Amino acid sequence: MKTCYDIIIKPVITEASTADMQDKKYTFKVAVDANKKEIKAAVEEIFGVTVEKVTTINVKAKAKRLGYHYGKTAAWKKAFVKLTADSKTIEFFDSLM
Repeated sequence: MKTCYDIIIKPVITEASTADMQDKKYTFKVAVDANKKEIKAAVEEIFGVTVEKVTTINVKAKAKRLGYHYGKTAAWKKAFVKLTADSKTIEFFDSLM
């Protein structure tokens, strides 16, 4: 059984994601096998907010090279979470804006 802390791995903090925070859109790295309903329930439980919509993207692995050695970065899943208009913001991200 997955807990909400197994589903939400970490927040994604980039220039584009910080710009979306003003529209109450937050970006998270989530478990690859998590679905939208699980992500919504996890965000609502952890942060105490109301989620309107969840959009997910599977980020593919990229080929990398270090000298003679070849490898790949890990594939991962990204979730964009939009909060309802009457929901409070996530306090963790308030210091970034």
